[in-house]
Amino acid sequence: MPTSAHAAKTAETTAILGQKHYLTRGTGAYRRASLALFLSGFSTFSLLYCVQPLLPIFSQQFSVSPAESSLSLSLSTGFLAVAIVCAAAVSEGLGRRSLMSISLVGAALLTIATAFAPNWHLLLVIRALQGLVLGGVPAVAMAYLAEEIDPRGLGATMGLYVGGTAFGGMSGRVLTGIFAEYLTWRPALFIIGAIGLAAAIGFITLLPPSRNFVRRPGFDPRFHAKAWLGHLTNPALPFIFAIAFLAMGSFVTIYNYAGFRLVASPYDLNQTELGLIFTVYLFGIGASSIGGLLGDRIGHFSVLLFGLVLTAAGSALTLAASLPVIILGITVLTTGFFMSHSIASGLVGKLAHGTKGHASSLYMLAYYVGSSLMGSAGGWFFAVEGWAAVVIFTLAMLALAFVSACFAQQFAGRKA
Repeated sequence: MPTSAHAAKTAETTAILGQKHYLTRGTGAYRRASLALFLSGFSTFSLLYCVQPLLPIFSQQFSVSPAESSLSLSLSTGFLAVAIVCAAAVSEGLGRRSLMSISLVGAALLTIATAFAPNWHLLLVIRALQGLVLGGVPAVAMAYLAEEIDPRGLGATMGLYVGGTAFGGMSGRVLTGIFAEYLTWRPALFIIGAIGLAAAIGFITLLPPSRNFVRRPGFDPRFHAKAWLGHLTNPALPFIFAIAFLAMGSFVTIYNYAGFRLVASPYDLNQTELGLIFTVYLFGIGASSIGGLLGDRIGHFSVLLFGLVLTAAGSALTLAASLPVIILGITVLTTGFFMSHSIASGLVGKLAHGTKGHASSLYMLAYYVGSSLMGSAGGWFFAVEGWAAVVIFTLAMLALAFVSACFAQQFAGRKA
């Protein structure tokens, strides 16, 4: 019989469910893992989206159109989408923790390099490389959580991770806007890169080693192709992937071009004021955690559908001419989006049959392709018909996302 001390030590790090050793809520290892993944989300999204408030500056300084200036973000998210698929395969041999650590450090250093880019084309090349490097984080982080966290508390932990992405997205946008106002955009990007490097070091220090991960040495293309095909033939998962594409596409479209609208007359906001609007990401942090908890208690699809409706309502509110109502709309949209994303990303781990890293990679592939393609396409609508066309474009995507969620719920049945 184990001693009470031994039992307490075992409870501190794992709980055995079946034949797997999970990190359980309330233990020190669980708290360290949660904080580490929060830092990874923070670093990834602060580094990825720090250029978003700078798009009007890039357009003016480099003499490019709004749609062209959005390439500094869209190229990163586009290459990130491609890299995520490769990262899932690489992590099977290299390990989740090692790949995430390399990616976070590399992305921070590339952000610092962006601050020294002498021309527009080199800036775009560096941002594209940054997207490739960052691919080692999002899908692998989701896989780590799905493999290591007690399934009964996965929704809450996934919500905390997504909350970290929201906090990073907010911090990158807000701080960059403020620093650019007083120091110009180059020092702003340098500082954001240094903050990302510090977060990467914290992640490496805190994250517990994987306990349920089974390393697969070498690279077997047939294994990976079979794993991805298996998830695509899952009746529910393709609809979850569609939600990622459409919801993220609508969210990024609003954020990309709201800045161009608000720095122009009659609003005439400066970079600091524009950056401060992104503090509404705080609502996304809360919505991610609350959405995960509610999903565990009352049903994931109910919360997912509500989140998508909330996102659409926020998008519609931005049609108003009043600045306070526009900010309210962005707040509501942010709350609904992060609630939806935290639920949808958690459902991937629940609905996938094995090889959860591959399932997560397909979700994140759809997520970032939506960001890249739809985020740039929104620039065409903005240039041709103005803000109303942008909102109609996003509402159409969200309506399709809602229908996809209904189909996913039908096929998922009791598994969700």
